[in-house]
Amino acid sequence: MLRPFHGVRYAVADVAAVTSPPYDLISPGDAQTLLDVHPNNVVRLILPGADHYADAHLLLEEWLTAGVLVTDPDPALYVYEQSGIGVLQRGLIGVVGVDSDAVLPHENVMPGPVADRLALMRSTEANLEPIFLLYAGGGPASRLVDEVAAGREPLMDVAGRDGVRHRLWAVTDTAEITAVAADLAQRQALIADGHHRFATYQALRAERATPGPWDCGLALLVDSTAYPPDLKAIHRVIPGLPLEEAAARAKGAWRVHEFGSLEDALAGLASASGPAFVLAGEGNSHLLTDPDPMQVEHAMHGERSARWRALGTSILNEFLLPKVWGIEDDERTVLIVHHDVDAAVRLARQHQGTAVLLNPLKADEVFAVAANGERVPRKSTSFAPKPATGLVLRTFAAG
Repeated sequence: MLRPFHGVRYAVADVAAVTSPPYDLISPGDAQTLLDVHPNNVVRLILPGADHYADAHLLLEEWLTAGVLVTDPDPALYVYEQSGIGVLQRGLIGVVGVDSDAVLPHENVMPGPVADRLALMRSTEANLEPIFLLYAGGGPASRLVDEVAAGREPLMDVAGRDGVRHRLWAVTDTAEITAVAADLAQRQALIADGHHRFATYQALRAERATPGPWDCGLALLVDSTAYPPDLKAIHRVIPGLPLEEAAARAKGAWRVHEFGSLEDALAGLASASGPAFVLAGEGNSHLLTDPDPMQVEHAMHGERSARWRALGTSILNEFLLPKVWGIEDDERTVLIVHHDVDAAVRLARQHQGTAVLLNPLKADEVFAVAANGERVPRKSTSFAPKPATGLVLRTFAAG
């Protein structure tokens, strides 16, 4: 499942200053802040803008030539650790086969982000940030990860600005790499983060007529039994749908509870035993519970499993958005905010709209849906902690 590669790493004094969150978590303001910290921040490569993909290629070549980025001489698997208050996650960074049945997507993707990442990958001929995979481990690969982290000197020890410490080790020993390969050979892994990037790997592979480095893609693999994931909610914002109108139109299909305090509404959401959402924005918040079961059943796809139909994001996408509000889910009409309630409410107010706040899905629900060959609606899950971008890159030229 996971193979070694020649990592490309920063050779600057302050590595923390050149790293960033994953590309889809960075706002324009965040990007500028990162660039203000360091001119070589990786955000210049991963978010060049739609008209500047070629610039990202030239910049990558310039940094490699100047020694800002250097290529490790030996192919390696990289042990990666994130630690901090309430955070400890360890895994292996390597490359996975793009056409492998071992990788299980669980979430639908949208064509816009795939086209954007594909244009960037074509231009740079590189995997600039890893996808994030989870698997049920407990074997030699997991034991090696902990042994390396406990007893070897790291290549890199970085204190992030968010308080998380990042450490990286290279595993180059042939016997250890062989043992990892044997352990992982028959296992499957769930994509926790990076569905659009994995779809981009597949799209680029489909474009290339001959075998090559595009047959694989960069990935972080974490044993979820040793390091259980923290699954967070991803909220929606509906621009141009005023909060009071959204609540009023929901009353024909949901039980609607009004709260003067957003905190009280969120407490009700957290304690809800069935499908529930909080509507927030300008004015009092509203908690939606107990949808009309007949209306929900009529709206849902009959060919889907009962587990898929019971997911909160499935009910949102198949019932609340299109049937109650007459809105189809796309990148323009439905905005995405990763697990930051205050940011979602601010965005709703800016757009004279409604924030739809969700409970996070449960990890076992996601695994079960994926194992059944189904995919949850786009942006249903946010697994944490996500790997930092910029600690190790992969260029096709390096192999």
